[in-house]
Amino acid sequence: MADFLNLEVIYEDNHLLVVNKPAGILVQGDITKSTTLLEISKAYIKEKYKKPGNVFLAIVHRLDKPVSGVVIFARNSKSAGRLSEAFRERKVEKEYIALCKGIFKVKKGTISESLLWVEKERKARVSQDDKSKNAITHYEVLEEFKNLSLVRLIPETGRKHQLRAHLSYIGHPILGDEKYGGGRIFKDRIFLHCKKMAVPHPVRKDIMEFEAKIPDFWSEFLKVEI
Repeated sequence: MADFLNLEVIYEDNHLLVVNKPAGILVQGDITKSTTLLEISKAYIKEKYKKPGNVFLAIVHRLDKPVSGVVIFARNSKSAGRLSEAFRERKVEKEYIALCKGIFKVKKGTISESLLWVEKERKARVSQDDKSKNAITHYEVLEEFKNLSLVRLIPETGRKHQLRAHLSYIGHPILGDEKYGGGRIFKDRIFLHCKKMAVPHPVRKDIMEFEAKIPDFWSEFLKVEI
């Protein structure tokens, strides 16, 4: 598998592999049998370190297929357990940026709306149903273009499709996110990027911050550098 040659590695040691996930690729496999980020990353490790047999690499969090940005893999079972615990206990800080439709009247605020995952539709909906889960997203408008806003997003909770559903709910869906009202710009790519992630190292315990470069298609679409 030569795909690993294009893998953008942000950081690696004996415990972690941190990569910049391209938009349009799955982190983990599904029924489509498409090549995944996990497979590409395993091929990279196998080739670089000339490892015989199967390579251990564990998923501790995910990004949706059309989303780009920081993805952290664990390189051993102990690190996988500790990283998974850090994500569960909200010890991981995440910062996303998004291009959203429209100009925000309120430039900085918090969206606190519970979400219900609707499996039949494969999407999240704002709901007060007993089965819905609390979801909190902080946002700040960074820049405005013609009927588009560049927004920083800090999710306090980690619900499935949280950012996509919350922004759609307040009338500013993410550009290209057809599922949530953002229209279709590119196939399997939307303008949502996990730019930064700060996480406690699974062994040393110090806080490590990783940053991922914004995809080129953003600047190509806007005709300006971000």
